[in-house]
Amino acid sequence: MSRFKALRVYQHDKTTAARIETIALDDLGAGEVVIRVAFSGINYKDALAVTGKGRILKTYPKVPGIDLAGVVEHSEHAQFKPGDQVLVTGCNIGEVRDGGYAEFARLPAEILVPLPQGLSLREAMAIGTAGFTAAMALKRMLENHQTPEMGPIAVTGPTGGVGSIAIDLFKRAGFTVHAITGKAGVADDYLEALGADEIVSRQSLALGTKPLENGLWGGAVDNLGGETLAWLTRTVRPWGNIGSIGLAQSHELHTTVMPFILRGVSLLGIHSVEVPRAWREDLWRKLAGEWKPRILDRLITREVTLDELPAACEDLIKGVVQGRTLVRIAGA
Repeated sequence: MSRFKALRVYQHDKTTAARIETIALDDLGAGEVVIRVAFSGINYKDALAVTGKGRILKTYPKVPGIDLAGVVEHSEHAQFKPGDQVLVTGCNIGEVRDGGYAEFARLPAEILVPLPQGLSLREAMAIGTAGFTAAMALKRMLENHQTPEMGPIAVTGPTGGVGSIAIDLFKRAGFTVHAITGKAGVADDYLEALGADEIVSRQSLALGTKPLENGLWGGAVDNLGGETLAWLTRTVRPWGNIGSIGLAQSHELHTTVMPFILRGVSLLGIHSVEVPRAWREDLWRKLAGEWKPRILDRLITREVTLDELPAACEDLIKGVVQGRTLVRIAGA
């Protein structure tokens, strides 16, 4: 463990560059627990950090990777001991703290989640932040009285990690799910295998301009933002919920208050980074049990090494990736 392999991102003259190098434990941030990382994953945020196409990292140099799963190598905290299997998603790793794209991580004990029974380290990273976020959307929508009887759930960006797992989770919860995709005809087989009841071409949608359009959806999980999210607010039926998760189309939202005061539509912000620990542990228990995605083998469409990671991040930015890309790190 004296020296180990990591991907680190540097900034020079406002230009960022990622490179694979050999570092020491003292090059990482402080923490009571050292973890031998087995797996990580690639989320859109990770791809932005590695390619430099988004300002994700707060300081440089930094190890990106907002997810990791591995085995405790050393611990100065009573809750964890060498040999324990743990996972971390969010909690500012790969942004403020060094993240999962290294053979070892050193992190505060307070952000570690013991790997719940029912999940392997590989399965935990197949789910990762993407699945945790989808589960958070289901949790919040159920808590706000979303029911299958209200109508189908529209999932935008359904070929990505969050959208793919959202299809499976909402189907398991008894909902009809319609996948709204810009890849209709290309990704149909993949979406049908995930369980989508209907595939809707995003290019075919007539978004309209009225403050309220015909009610089409019982609720929605949105990964796009922008005009698509604005359209969803106008087309969700009375008392439906929209879980707002991403901004792949735009961070802007231009709408009116009409859907909220005349139909009782709720726009729920889904934030997966700073989550109360009790919620986090409960959701991971569910994801290892009754909410465990049934489509994990289909979901992992690619597995890469640290050396292959930069190119895989470029592919995700280009929009040519379906499902989840798993990153195999050390000793796995």
